[in-house]
Parts: sequence; C-alpha cells; structure tokens
Amino acid sequence: MKIEHFALQVADPIAMARWYVVHLGMTIQRGSKEPPYAHFLADDGGQMLIEIYYNDQFDVPNQATVPPAHFHLAFLSDTIERDRARLIEAGAREEGPINTQPNGDLVCFLRDPWGLCLQLVQRVEKLLA
Repeated sequence: MKIEHFALQVADPIAMARWYVVHLGMTIQRGSKEPPYAHFLADDGGQMLIEIYYNDQFDVPNQATVPPAHFHLAFLSDTIERDRARLIEAGAREEGPINTQPNGDLVCFLRDPWGLCLQLVQRVEKLLA
C-alpha cells in the first residue's frame, strides 16, 4: 500500500490552496469551486497529496491551538533561513526559532495564515530518495 493523500477540514480551501501554490510550490491536481470545495494539492515531487476541503456538516478544527508536536505538515527546504523569512513575509507566523537537531538537521515551525502548523526541515541526509 502507498499513501495517496491525507485530508484536512479547513475554513477556506480555495484561498488556502492558492497560498500553498504561490508560497510552497504545490500544484492543484484537482480543485472544485462547488461545496465542499475539495482541492488536492501535490508537492513538487508529485509523490504525496493533501486534500483540503470545507464540509459545513462538521466543525473546522482550530489548528492554531494544536501544538506542533501533536500535528504539523513538514516541508523539505534547502535554504531554511530564506524560506522561513519568505513565508513569514507572505503571512505565516513564526512558532519558534530554527533549531539544530543532534544529527545536524535544521528544523523550525511556522503557522500558515489559517493556523495550521508547518515545519520546515533542512536535512543533512534525506529520508526519502
């Protein structure tokens, strides 16, 4: 089995999809302007999708209150300091400094404009090819 996607209930999937395309380099593989406004976003490697949608039958989780250790969406970065600064300028909120892990990886947390926790990771050794 291979993971195709994971899904998130969000308040404004159309605006969120646009922000992720412009600022994180994701591409919309499928999007809808009709309820539930589902958008499937692919990373630049085309190997993983996230689905964002709004179903008015359910509450939207308040991601801004979820600690980074409980949930975060991680993105690889070759230039973590520059990417962190660029995303903050684009409306992300910092959630602490860049930290060096014992193995030398650099990591930091941000919140996208909707409160979802993002992690930027600059790895010494990639986990996947």
